[in-house]
Amino acid sequence: MTTSVKKTVLPPSLVSNLQEVLMSRKGSDEDEEEPELAVPCSDAVGGVDSGSGCAKPVVLVTNAEGIDAPGLASLVEALVREGRCSVHVCAPQSDRSVSGHSMTLRETLTARTAEISGANAFEVSGTPADCVSLALSGALFPWSKPVLVISGINRGSSCGHQIFCSGAVAGAREALISGVPSLSITLNWKKDESSESEFKDAVNVCLPLVNAAIRDAEKGVFPKSCLLNIEIPSTPSSNKGFKVTRQSLWRSLHSWQAVSANRHPSAGHFMSNQQSLGIQLAQLSRDASAAGAARRLNTQRKNVEVESVGVAGKNNAERVKKFFRLEFLDQEQVEVDEDLDFRAVENGFISITPLFLSSTVEVEAQTSASNWIANAISADE
Repeated sequence: MTTSVKKTVLPPSLVSNLQEVLMSRKGSDEDEEEPELAVPCSDAVGGVDSGSGCAKPVVLVTNAEGIDAPGLASLVEALVREGRCSVHVCAPQSDRSVSGHSMTLRETLTARTAEISGANAFEVSGTPADCVSLALSGALFPWSKPVLVISGINRGSSCGHQIFCSGAVAGAREALISGVPSLSITLNWKKDESSESEFKDAVNVCLPLVNAAIRDAEKGVFPKSCLLNIEIPSTPSSNKGFKVTRQSLWRSLHSWQAVSANRHPSAGHFMSNQQSLGIQLAQLSRDASAAGAARRLNTQRKNVEVESVGVAGKNNAERVKKFFRLEFLDQEQVEVDEDLDFRAVENGFISITPLFLSSTVEVEAQTSASNWIANAISADE
């Protein structure tokens, strides 16, 4: 695998020596173990797990597709096997893709232990942002600040405008907001083409970068102002190398399809027979509110206050229910810049896009992040 050094927005001096760095690191890996990759002891920065007598840096893994997703399982398995860190998992109990940075308020979340070999894992009845926030709160784990948070490996795309609705990116962003270095990793999954075995290939190609991030985050030299959004092409084993990219304006086409309850009985069944307690309570609240408004209308006609009377007096049979399903469709993109995230992935590269919390980022911060990437990525053997 090679690293792209084609024309980018970065200063050429930042990437000109990349091949030399990669080759020297590859040679040292073959000859002897690198000292900086050794498991650190009690002088480690950030969260540590000292259960084995020699403290290991703590890495938190989350995702958007849920605790049972194959991408998460493949990543955790690899991290545990390498033994460089203490792996902790806090992930949604079900698929929460495309949940954006939504968080759960006024509802009680449930966290249950989950069986993942070699890792301390919990599944949470919330969003990816919920999971990371809870994990970093100190209420769930005995630590509150791991050295790194990894969200992935998720399927789909988190390029362009997709980052705004991506639950995977939101998990990494929540960590960045809390001051913890983070990565978001996505496999550009193709429906009816990709297979779950490609998650293992995706792990193998991005693991050198993950290890470099763990090492440098522990040293305190990982970029502090951004997260790294990593997108792996649909055939990971034949990728052309890493490429530092910029966020594009790419977005999928939103297609809303009307769904008939008769053609899809499950929709009507869900609404009629599986109605949640929250919906029932909401209905009771609306009824009580309407009744209260009627009483105030009778007793205080000079100060009329109407609350939710739009649904008052209607029973369930009189209400119109419509069902819709959202699908994301590919659309042709007009942007042709080779350094954009989606274009790099289309061309077979592993896209690495620094994402910042502020839209007005100093050039120095962008250069610093890009410089770290250029010097940290390692060649796959």
